[in-house]
Parts: sequence; structure tokens; C-alpha cells
Amino acid sequence: MAPRPLSPLVLALGGAAALLGSVLFILWKTYSGRGRERRWDRGEGWWGAEPARLPEWDEWDPEDEEDEEPALEELEQREVLVLGLDGAGKSTFLRVLSGKSPLDGHIPTWGFNSVRLPTRDFEVDLLEIGGSQNLRFYWKEFVNEVDVLVFMVDSADRLRLPWARQELHKLLDKDPDLPVVVVANKQDLSEAMSMVELQQELGLQAVDNQREVFFLGASIAPVGPGSEDPGTVHIWKLLLELLS
Repeated sequence: MAPRPLSPLVLALGGAAALLGSVLFILWKTYSGRGRERRWDRGEGWWGAEPARLPEWDEWDPEDEEDEEPALEELEQREVLVLGLDGAGKSTFLRVLSGKSPLDGHIPTWGFNSVRLPTRDFEVDLLEIGGSQNLRFYWKEFVNEVDVLVFMVDSADRLRLPWARQELHKLLDKDPDLPVVVVANKQDLSEAMSMVELQQELGLQAVDNQREVFFLGASIAPVGPGSEDPGTVHIWKLLLELLS
């Protein structure tokens, strides 16, 4: 029997998925503008510089240069990629970090979310990419552009844990030098798996001992004014240590 040709709908969906991946990558590159391969070279080369506009003779005034104040020093940037299956709590993590209350109900991220948080020595850009099946294909395109990967797992989602393990190990294989923080979220739920069980099911014991992989339990949730979620604080402190 001859193979059936792909329907127009399938072709259209495939094209839309490819376009979405390209748009996500372009937006992230535009947003961050720096990859790890450029960490030690903060200067822009001629290929990335905009041509300077020389002033016309009648526009130049020597007094303007005397009164001009020195520009403030730009803080260095660090990039953190936040991944995980949909429903793991990635968006809630970003919103709690930025001091915002989470959205009501489970609303999957359809695209990406980003947060920029300043510290004393540098700025941290956190990028979350949606965890639905059609977006996971593009995760690997961003791994080499960041300094740390945070992979979030729903501790109570036993059914999809093999998928989470598969996606995690794909990312681990993509960049062996990238520090990875695996967060077992929703540990407060009665049906949550224990940390020991999750470590085994995720295959973390098989990871090379020389690699920087950290495994943390958390119950990321909003807290009242003036309070801090201890799980989020613990993850944030570890990220600052890895990025410093």
C-alpha cells in the first residue's frame, strides 16, 4: 500500500511549530543578547556594533562635552533557563521570585515568560519556556545560551515522570558543562513522591559525579506580605552562588 500523503492540516501545524521555535529563539537572543561563549568578552566586535553617526560641523559644541556626565556602568548579565513539563510550577516560580502573585488555576505557558532581577554585582535573566509537548523540541536550542539550567518536576505527577526523566537527560547530554538545578516541586502534596524515590526515578544517581547537578525539594507557593517562601529562597541563593 502506498503511503498516504500528509494532510494540509498536518503540514500547516508542522510549519506553525517550526515558526514558533524560530520566533522563540530570536526573541530570546534579542532579549538576552549574550551567550556563555561571550562571558569573558564583554566588548562588542565590529560585527555587532551599530555604525556611529558623526555630528555635523554646525551641530558640534565643545561645551556639550564638558557638561556631559559619565555613563553609569552597565551590570553584567547572567542567564538562567527554567524548563520542565507543563504544570511543574515554572511560571509560579518566576512570579514568586519577582514578587507577583501566581495566576489562578493551571494556565500552561504558550511561548515563554521572562524575569530580570538585579543583584549587587549583576543582573539575572530568567527565561521560562512552555513545557507542552510541541515546545519541548526547542528546549535544546537554548541550553548553550545560558549559565544555569533549572529543571522543575511535579513531585505528584507519577504518570508523566518517565517523560520528565527523558527530557531532563536529553538536556544533560546536550551540554555536559552546564550546571543543573533539579527542583522537585509540590513536596507539600499528600501524593508527592519522596526525594529518594524521585532521585531514583529521574536517574540522577547515574549522573557523572564530576558534573554540577543539584537536587532540591520545594513547595513553591505565594506567601503573605513581608514573608518569603523558604523553597524559593533556597533555590535563589543556590543560583546566586552558581552565577557568582
